[in-house]
Amino acid sequence: MLQEGAHGKWTVSSSDESTEENADSEKPSTSSLLDAARGRKSGPQYPCSEARKAAHKRKASPLKLSDKSSSTEIPPAGKQRTSQEGLGWCLSSSDEEPEDQEKLSHEETLKEEKCDAPKEHPLNLCKDDELSENQKAEEYNETPSEAQDTWDLLNEGNPFRFFLTKVRGIEQSYNSGALHIKDILSPLFGTLISSAQFNYCIDVGWLVRQYPQEFRKKPLLIVHGEKRESKAELLAQARPYENISFCQAKLDIAFGTHHTKMMLLLYEEGLRVVIHTSNLIAEDWHQKTQGIWLSPLYPRLPQGTTGSDGESETNFKSDLISYLLAYNSPTLKEWIDLIQEHDFSETRVYLLGSTPGRYQGSDKEKWGHLRLRKLLKEHASSIPAQESWPVVGQFSSIGSMGADGSKWLCSEFQESLVAAGSSVTTLRKCDVPIHLVYPTVNNVRQSLEGYPAGGSLPYSIQTAQKQLWLHSYFHKWSAEVSGRSHAIPHIKTYMRPSPDFQKIAWFLVTSANLSKAAWGALEKNGTQLMIRSYELGVLFLPSAF
Repeated sequence: MLQEGAHGKWTVSSSDESTEENADSEKPSTSSLLDAARGRKSGPQYPCSEARKAAHKRKASPLKLSDKSSSTEIPPAGKQRTSQEGLGWCLSSSDEEPEDQEKLSHEETLKEEKCDAPKEHPLNLCKDDELSENQKAEEYNETPSEAQDTWDLLNEGNPFRFFLTKVRGIEQSYNSGALHIKDILSPLFGTLISSAQFNYCIDVGWLVRQYPQEFRKKPLLIVHGEKRESKAELLAQARPYENISFCQAKLDIAFGTHHTKMMLLLYEEGLRVVIHTSNLIAEDWHQKTQGIWLSPLYPRLPQGTTGSDGESETNFKSDLISYLLAYNSPTLKEWIDLIQEHDFSETRVYLLGSTPGRYQGSDKEKWGHLRLRKLLKEHASSIPAQESWPVVGQFSSIGSMGADGSKWLCSEFQESLVAAGSSVTTLRKCDVPIHLVYPTVNNVRQSLEGYPAGGSLPYSIQTAQKQLWLHSYFHKWSAEVSGRSHAIPHIKTYMRPSPDFQKIAWFLVTSANLSKAAWGALEKNGTQLMIRSYELGVLFLPSAF
């Protein structure tokens, strides 16, 4: 549905999500045209949300336009409504708060039973000849010269180690310096021994094919948050692969998700950590704007050194271990031990994570937006005339913010975002401008993917109608410098630029969308921070470079 107001048209919809496991409703789908041709039920062959199923349906059966209607003029949204109604191409997510979800639960029960039912067709994604034409089109082939360019780039050209993903369909020059998942898993980056993939939505067959042939049978641990039928589907996908094992992240607080996107890559030459924003499915690495932080190659420490050796000035090593310990999983003990054995001293970024729980005392500052507040107070430089330096947030999903800005966004959350330097006097938060970047309907319509791109931009109509005040902060998506204005953003970034956008006080790339579920919300008169989901990002501060 299109919501029109003083601030333009925005993508909003009704919710078809499961109230308990709706997750951060960005689970996408790849088309299964081959299955459709064989008379099977068309749909993604891995757990995904109704939003992505609807996007898949739109992609598989596009509207046929006559020659007369194929002019460059954009058709009025109202005239298209009949063909779009009911497809719900932009649905709600776990970023919704419980009170919003529970009201919908009764009417959704029948829908849930339909979409959660196990698939009837066998899951056999390991054979390349079983791929749909659409999947084949999305397979990525790298020429030797491109591989060498990537290697040169990694070693010389990017001191921040921040990359965008490659995008099909844009001018090739804009992909210079960008990475595909096959680049990351390339033998050029190391001789793989084993790997761990932390993610939200996972197409196991596709993931295996992203590894070079020689690494496809190496041990692979998949860390996920699926339950019940969705978990059964995920495990079924992996049956053909004896090298794959699983770790289920505990989600004890309702409406939480395992939203972290991280790779741990163990090589003969050392260890590498990759923190990024893409689901492990073809669509997320095809025509979307995504972000990646790629660590240096961490060498193994000499024998006889202790675990505290090889720490960086940013405390990255111990923070990563603390994050993994929060899973409370014996399966991750092996990776924690491996991290202890490697030298992380070259790391220049700070780790910023969220883990589900209710935290008090000093634990409050370990996770979520209070962790960001602590890092900025301790390590960010003071900003001259800082009330004029805006806060910019950019994300792909929006949760419930409350009846007005004072409930969360412009109170506790903004207080964390404007923190800087312990010696700086506290500003009145309302003095600092907030700019929120979120795609408009036209951004989606004119994107490389077209309307199906909306399946990864969940913002429910129920939530949107309760917080129309929020829309005055909105700015449309535009990325001319990187050639990605038509590549819908699934990346999430937060930053504090100068008024003229020539300087930056700090920059964060993360899996965390704009929601209390991801960042945490204060409870009990500010003495307790409650977080629902797992999230992970890295913070860039000038002082660390």
